[in-house]
Amino acid sequence: NGAQIQIDQFIASSEAKWGQKSRLIMMLPHGYDGQGPEHSSARIERFLQLCALGNMRIANCTTAAQLFHLLRRQAKLKKKPLIIFTHKSLLRAEDAASTVDELCHGGFKTVIADDIDKRKSLDRLIFLSGKVYWDLHRFQKTIEKPKTNVRLVRLEELYPFPAEEILRVIDEKPAKEVVWLQEEPRNNGAYLYVRDQMNKLNLSLRYIGRSESASPATGSPKVHKLEQSRLIEAAFSPLERTSKHQEITV
Repeated sequence: NGAQIQIDQFIASSEAKWGQKSRLIMMLPHGYDGQGPEHSSARIERFLQLCALGNMRIANCTTAAQLFHLLRRQAKLKKKPLIIFTHKSLLRAEDAASTVDELCHGGFKTVIADDIDKRKSLDRLIFLSGKVYWDLHRFQKTIEKPKTNVRLVRLEELYPFPAEEILRVIDEKPAKEVVWLQEEPRNNGAYLYVRDQMNKLNLSLRYIGRSESASPATGSPKVHKLEQSRLIEAAFSPLERTSKHQEITV
């Protein structure tokens, strides 16, 4: 926690204040498994508040190939610090594993959108970031006859904000509503930052996630598990049960 001073002074402000450039990479554990607050949050919201004028890069990868290509790209691009939020469980998760071909070819994708059935209308377009994608993806596969057609879109890079890629996904298959979903409490995580960026694109964004909290996490595995199940169910809830502009908090 005491590192925030050094981050503010010498990473976020390195060019603007000191005229110094670097390719420093910070990998910070971040993710919700029902552990205590300090095990769950690397404070994404604080880093995003420090972002301006292209001073650094913020990423949250969901696959091994994405992380590999992100690190390779970091060596090629102009010198900027790179902050990577990573969930420890994804280091060993089969979901996040990549093939040799995926590692050998291609490159880093700032946005990854799930495939869609072009024959069906799209009810809900859910933007999210990080490990929670795999929780939703696994749950979605268990639904035999979904009442709500949902498309999941991963923001792998949060800053610089991938506006063009997001607009392309939205235009590819317009949805009845656009949502930001996160595990973090409403006043934490990337929500307020993403909402502001979406407003600049004249896009309204609905929120699905935990309510505001003074703590980054509950610290209780039982409470966490209950909240997480409600969060996942809310993502696929029928549209008619909730107002389009009403936030869904768990």
